[in-house]
Amino acid sequence: MGEQQHVKFPQEVIDEYAALGVDLLALFSAGHLGNRMGVKISEASADRVVGTMPVEGNTQPYGLLHGGASAVLAETLGSIGSMLHGGSSKIAVGVDLNCTHHRGVRSGLVTGVATPVHRGRSTATYEIVITDESDKRVCTARLTCLLRDVRPGDEELIRGAN
Repeated sequence: MGEQQHVKFPQEVIDEYAALGVDLLALFSAGHLGNRMGVKISEASADRVVGTMPVEGNTQPYGLLHGGASAVLAETLGSIGSMLHGGSSKIAVGVDLNCTHHRGVRSGLVTGVATPVHRGRSTATYEIVITDESDKRVCTARLTCLLRDVRPGDEELIRGAN
């Protein structure tokens, strides 16, 4: 989909999904919505997911970064972490997202870093901190995903995530 991006994955993740014939970049990407918003994933593991998003094109009427855009970045990063935690036998489905918006941003790039708060068998929770180019916190979010078993018919979801 569109331009190729380079994402740093742990070798064991590359090996696990290569054995299944799954395109890692497609599965662990920003998806259609994230692509439209300019989200780019640069690092992805169950321990840490990093991505960026431009402010331009993602603003509300006052010219500030839209809170919903921050939520998209947060849910994207937390979902990727949850999927990587669950592994190839699970599908991560977001069940709760909350965001606290600390300051407005009018331009530049924001960076989100997702780190685990809880990683269990059936749920995973990630804290996502979004900062501006001056490393000032813009938003703090928390995402909880249900980790459900892959079922027959899910192959399309897994192989063709985008």
